[in-house]
Amino acid sequence: MWNRFEIHDRQYLENDEGRRLAPWATPSAEATRSGVDDPDDPLRPAFQRDRDRILHSRAFRRLKHKTQVFVPHLADHPRTRLTHTLEVAQAGRTIARALALNEDLVEAIALGHDLGHTAFGHTGETVLKEILAGDVSEISLPPEVVAAAGTFKHNYHSLRVVDLLERRYHHPGLGLTDQVREGILKHTSWSDGFAFPLPNPEGLALVDACHLEGQVVAVADEIAQQTHDLEDGLRAGSVRFDAVEELEIARVVIDRLGPEYQKEDRRWLRQNLLIRGMISLFVTDVIENSAEMLRLVAARFEFTDRRSFIAAKPPIPRAAVWFSDDVHQLFIELKTFIYRFIINHPQVNRQDWRARKVMTALFRAFWLNPRTLPSYVLLRARDELGFPYLRGVPLGAVAKEVRDRYHASPGFVRLIVDHLAGMSDRFALEEYRSFEQPTPEQSFPGGLR
Repeated sequence: MWNRFEIHDRQYLENDEGRRLAPWATPSAEATRSGVDDPDDPLRPAFQRDRDRILHSRAFRRLKHKTQVFVPHLADHPRTRLTHTLEVAQAGRTIARALALNEDLVEAIALGHDLGHTAFGHTGETVLKEILAGDVSEISLPPEVVAAAGTFKHNYHSLRVVDLLERRYHHPGLGLTDQVREGILKHTSWSDGFAFPLPNPEGLALVDACHLEGQVVAVADEIAQQTHDLEDGLRAGSVRFDAVEELEIARVVIDRLGPEYQKEDRRWLRQNLLIRGMISLFVTDVIENSAEMLRLVAARFEFTDRRSFIAAKPPIPRAAVWFSDDVHQLFIELKTFIYRFIINHPQVNRQDWRARKVMTALFRAFWLNPRTLPSYVLLRARDELGFPYLRGVPLGAVAKEVRDRYHASPGFVRLIVDHLAGMSDRFALEEYRSFEQPTPEQSFPGGLR
């Protein structure tokens, strides 16, 4: 009879990681926090605590109303940015567990990787980037402001969200560990010296490849994105199923499924078998290819545990966790097919054009008349930029204040970008209607944020 009970507190869980994680994994005991003085939690290891902080953030909740590819409010089943995030976390945990990596770190990165994404998918991101570059004719930013304001990229903005914009504690941001912050930034392309105003560049190792847990999230993001875009496109009728079956990746999966697939005459089940088979093939290949690469590195540098791994300092390539060459070619074929027939489908193109109109109109309204912004944004201008609170400026002096301070400030442009990037699709559309299509029964949504 089992009669020994021990609470699995932080110390117990950290010791357990030391027993079961691979030498190349990132143990929770090595977590660091740059610029934040948070005492350790008695129960939760550092990365589990980060995951929980992300789950409780407002930015995470807003993901449920942000478009992935197809507008979510037009049907019940298209992926949103939130469901995409959960699928990335699921695939990431599977890969991490198989490679004996830190699942808590992978999950925290996965749940936070898209917090900086705009409404309307990648179109919203593109519009903000073009506005900041001075390339949108409807908005005339001064050249000196354009030169100093920086650009926009969602993985960098995700860091701005977790380091500055979320306010739940005695410090700005969520106070996440450097390892989670690094993984959030590096889940897609990054570079040292990128023109983006990171609140805290410390602890990001900008010139180095990401740790392996961050690389797991990067590849899980790719797998989830392409396979669920394909499934959503099939459900929306954007692409024919027989055309999908002609892809090389589909033929490989169908051959592996054998009679289970060939004898199935229900189209919906054949479709689900194919999608699941693709995910399984990609995930399995990443695990097997990455494990072989890590075995070769271990043999070459002769490390057997975490201490000898750190002493050996083996170089980690940017794609240590990735597909084999053969499966990578299949993945590229699928990605090209999805871009041609789903991302460029007329329905999606119309959504993108509408998104461009909405984002441009909102930025222009906030830029031309900053008093249309919610009060909390104007209070940020007071507290962070040192400007007089615009609602307290005498009416006759507002125009001069806007001209001399607000329109001369790259920081104010960034405040508008922060506000727009945080909006959900639904919120942005309501704001657009309140400006462009006003009706008597409309209420002002800005004060609810």
